[in-house]
Amino acid sequence: MGLRTRFAPSPTGFLHLGSAFSALFAFRLAQKSGGDFILRIEDIDGSRCRSRFEEAIFQDLMWLGLEWETPVRRQSEHLTDYTLALQTLKDRDLIYPCFCSRSDIAAEIRRAGVAPHRQNSGIYPGTCKRLSSSEKKEKIDSGAPAAWRLDIHKALEQTGPLYWHDRQLGKVRVALEQHGDVVVERRDIRTSYHLSVTLDDHIQEISLITRGEDLIPATSIHVLLQSLLGLETPEYFHHRLVTNDLGVRLAKRNDGQNIRSLKEAGFSPDAILKMIEFD
Repeated sequence: MGLRTRFAPSPTGFLHLGSAFSALFAFRLAQKSGGDFILRIEDIDGSRCRSRFEEAIFQDLMWLGLEWETPVRRQSEHLTDYTLALQTLKDRDLIYPCFCSRSDIAAEIRRAGVAPHRQNSGIYPGTCKRLSSSEKKEKIDSGAPAAWRLDIHKALEQTGPLYWHDRQLGKVRVALEQHGDVVVERRDIRTSYHLSVTLDDHIQEISLITRGEDLIPATSIHVLLQSLLGLETPEYFHHRLVTNDLGVRLAKRNDGQNIRSLKEAGFSPDAILKMIEFD
């Protein structure tokens, strides 16, 4: 049976070279195995996602020669799936409400004496986990906005040691020391990247998840969620990143070159492949 791979962009900007490499990487693996390539639109953040960017992603991927299974899944159309998963975690008392703002968290970290430049200084210090049940209920009843966080320690007590397999790294142990209690339901969106992507990959039966090596730490979170929700853990392949001459990863946030502007400048699909050293 062939592989089922996927590419899941957020329509918050034009497709850049790094994302084009990631899409082509997943597409070629599915193609070589006689499998299926899935395109998913991760558009839960309505404040940043735009339909014009979504349409541009479709056009640019087709221009590069990619084809995908239809219909395309849009996260914004499947919020019920995420709500049901969250309720499962709530029923098992694995998540708790967090009423802290980012400034609250930063202040708590400073009070704890953690140097602001230390690598993991942004880990949530567990402020709201220490609230009593009555204090949490009082805040919720008052209408205080809350995110919901996964109690990592309690979750790992239930699952025990976990591992996942990567085609480059081999057997990898789930390591969550650098994450702390991650958000699984944002206060503004009612889900999170971690929860949504984990559910989507299961629902769409993705057998090989391909993505950049910068997302290796996130995989531990996803494998933990898979175990807690009774989902199978697929195989992973974390590929190299496309960087500029200074070694900086090409991405929207640092003005990575986008396919639309290169196409308008006269570049061909073959020229794009050479730019990202894709063979």
